[in-house]
Amino acid sequence: MIHIKIPATSANMGPGFDSIGVALELYNHLWVEAIPQGLKIEVKRKQEIEIPVDESNLIYQTMKYFYDQKGLVLPGIHLIQEDYIPMVRGLGSSAACIVGGLIAANELAGRPCDKEELAQMAAKLEGHPDNSNPAIFGSMVVGALDEEKMMHVRLALPEDLVFATMVPSFPVSTAKARGVLPDGYSRGEVVFNVSRGALLVASIMSGKLENLSMAMEDKIHQPYRSQLIPNMDEIFQKAKTYGALASYLSGAGSTLMAMVKKEQSNQFQKDMSAYLKTLPDHWQLTLLKADLEGAKVETE
Repeated sequence: MIHIKIPATSANMGPGFDSIGVALELYNHLWVEAIPQGLKIEVKRKQEIEIPVDESNLIYQTMKYFYDQKGLVLPGIHLIQEDYIPMVRGLGSSAACIVGGLIAANELAGRPCDKEELAQMAAKLEGHPDNSNPAIFGSMVVGALDEEKMMHVRLALPEDLVFATMVPSFPVSTAKARGVLPDGYSRGEVVFNVSRGALLVASIMSGKLENLSMAMEDKIHQPYRSQLIPNMDEIFQKAKTYGALASYLSGAGSTLMAMVKKEQSNQFQKDMSAYLKTLPDHWQLTLLKADLEGAKVETE
């Protein structure tokens, strides 16, 4: 069987709405093989939301899309999922399914596509590239999408940067999170985000992590989505007090993310976890490094 390991991703990084994301060392696993006919899906690890085991399964749907795009006939499929990325928490679970499905289909078809072509397909299916790009390429990726193509740049992250992932017990759907956004923004708000987005990229490239407190500021989506995440602003303030370089809403939520220097990460985890236990919604904090490789294929 073909084994594919796909990392979680944290997107909408600060001002980088629909454009900037990072891969994390938390993974979904997928095993795929061709069978004479039919579809067999096994789910080895239960999720909060039931994973379909019929043709509505997102991985299978993505594989079918790939074969249709290439003018090929999809064979019978045996698919096994073992998912550790929590669903509807803003950690790229859907993107992981799409990327995993594309890579699986590409492998079974004899690898007609390279990573770049797969990234173009994934961005088209997702509608934005900030989750799919880091899932494919690893590290932090900046991407832009128009009607015809997606362009991207992979950035090397400073080695001493750790991501503190704070996951509550409640989900936030992407549809609901997009529903609270306004139809338009003022010139001042747009300039605010453009300047912060540029500063974020320049700061990561130069290793000037002290800039992140300003570079991760946002007026496009986080102020509106805070109503969906109880205590979000207070959590961000506490994270700053305990030494976080910056904090942001991961994807559409409900996960909150803090960026911390490695040497401060253990103390931050201790202090922040103690604070989160005083809140409702059973927040769980985990320290994660950035995944630097992206999705990987192993033949078993």
